[in-house]
Amino acid sequence: MQRVLVVDSNRNPLMPCHPARARQLLKSRKAAVLRRYPMTIILKDRSEGEVQPVKLKIDPGSKTTGLALVAEGKRSQKVVWAGELTHRGEQIKNGLLKRRMLRRGRRSRKTRYRKPRFSNRRRLAGWLAPSLESRVLNVETWVKRLCKFSPVNSITIELAKFDTQAMENPEIKGIEYQQGTMHGYDVREYLLEKWGRKCAYCGIENVPLQVEHIVPRTRGGSNRVSNLTLACKPCNQDKGNQTAKEYGFPNIQAVAQRTLKDAAVINSTRWEMYRRVRDFGLEVEVGTGSRTKFNRRKQGYPKAHWIDAVCVGKSGECVYIHQNHAPLFIKATGRQSRLMCWPDRFGFPRTRAKQGRIRFGFQTGDVVQADVPRGKMKGVHKGKVAVRSSGSFRVTTADGVVQGISYKYCKKIFRADGYRYQNGKEDGATHHG
Repeated sequence: MQRVLVVDSNRNPLMPCHPARARQLLKSRKAAVLRRYPMTIILKDRSEGEVQPVKLKIDPGSKTTGLALVAEGKRSQKVVWAGELTHRGEQIKNGLLKRRMLRRGRRSRKTRYRKPRFSNRRRLAGWLAPSLESRVLNVETWVKRLCKFSPVNSITIELAKFDTQAMENPEIKGIEYQQGTMHGYDVREYLLEKWGRKCAYCGIENVPLQVEHIVPRTRGGSNRVSNLTLACKPCNQDKGNQTAKEYGFPNIQAVAQRTLKDAAVINSTRWEMYRRVRDFGLEVEVGTGSRTKFNRRKQGYPKAHWIDAVCVGKSGECVYIHQNHAPLFIKATGRQSRLMCWPDRFGFPRTRAKQGRIRFGFQTGDVVQADVPRGKMKGVHKGKVAVRSSGSFRVTTADGVVQGISYKYCKKIFRADGYRYQNGKEDGATHHG
């Protein structure tokens, strides 16, 4: 079960407590809610306390990163908090591409445009593309946040082994390899991610899968990852010496030619992420993807990003996860739009320039509860608010959009922080930040 994070009256982190205990403290007014996501309470009459070691575990991913807090007891380790952080790298990439195409179009039309910059600028050492930098910053933000509200004394992070150059050309060696990426790779683990952990021919899941050549070696096929797929034993035996096209699956080759983008994302960010985690000054343990999978299968846990985070490294060999544990799902949404005003279909402004983003103490993205005593909008409305200078706000609730709610009836529940939150199995409500 997901625990509640606790800090003392001086805001020093204490051991997370059971939700029932947190409710008792809040009801007796011995504590107050400090933050809702992650749920954190602050004690009013306690300034110190004993804590046991807590390890923060991270399973980085190209789209989703798993996070977990594991308490180290005398006899066993137990998960006290877990979450899955979804990145917005693809959204950033598409936004930059759209902006670039718009500027190019303006230059060719000889209308208003931003003059092209020349290629004589130098990038700083360790520069990452914005879509990659956002992934690193998201992880850094949540490591800082969890260390602030829980007594973390060490960090475990997975350094995934995806060697794109060796997977494309297994015969590479010598100076050619030295000019490539890092040494070592796990082709089978990559194929499981690429083909969705199911047979490429019959689609069966949750059975042992075999690495299979789309074009057999006896027919001139290679060991490159672009010629490999996954198949269950019956399909692999039935296919025999045929190619995938001859076997009746001509689309398999097209799917196999998909780029190694996810692997490239991990390779580009993993060491920068490790360096920033190390800068927190805590003990850092490193694990591999193969070790994570071995630990998870050995303990019989299902596949999930947050469970992979629990099983990272040597410390993930034996960890207890409550059967009803419900992780927090976190999605990066950004904060504000870079547009100064909204354009029409011709690219000309159709709205005024941006004004101050805080109106009557609220800003767009805050989660509020509006208690409207009378009128057409009478009732209680809880959701994300969009502010207006007139003081008539729009509130997006689980049931739809409610327009024209005065700021006087709104009470702030959670301040916008650039993320959207959704609790796991225990609560399906979605909240924006």
